[in-house]
Amino acid sequence: MNDTLRWLAPVLTLLACATATAEPAATPLVRIAELEIDPAQLEAYKAAVTEEIETSIRVEPGVLAIYSVALKGEPGQFRFFEIYADEDAYKRHIDSPHFKKYVAATKSMIRSRKLIETEPVYLGAKHE
Repeated sequence: MNDTLRWLAPVLTLLACATATAEPAATPLVRIAELEIDPAQLEAYKAAVTEEIETSIRVEPGVLAIYSVALKGEPGQFRFFEIYADEDAYKRHIDSPHFKKYVAATKSMIRSRKLIETEPVYLGAKHE
């Protein structure tokens, strides 16, 4: 299994479990973000984003997963893979106090940001 799929497998398991009901499931919202972080503020950024992700996963039922990785050899280049239960869950997330705190705290740390909208084709995971 390649490295991308290795970190993606647990989130797909969560998604499969969340959608394995008798009721029709809402379409999950999947986003990818590419950020460039100021190298002088890298450790502060890591602390802020870790706190935001941990809080989001813990307190927001609609946040199914958020993964943050840095490109190998380029520690200031971050990639995020986010899965929300649906569009409403995403809207609640970006309106949450902890997300707003993260945005305010990291505004000067982020040199560039690219948000990529996706349409899930197939989200599968191994159930162990």
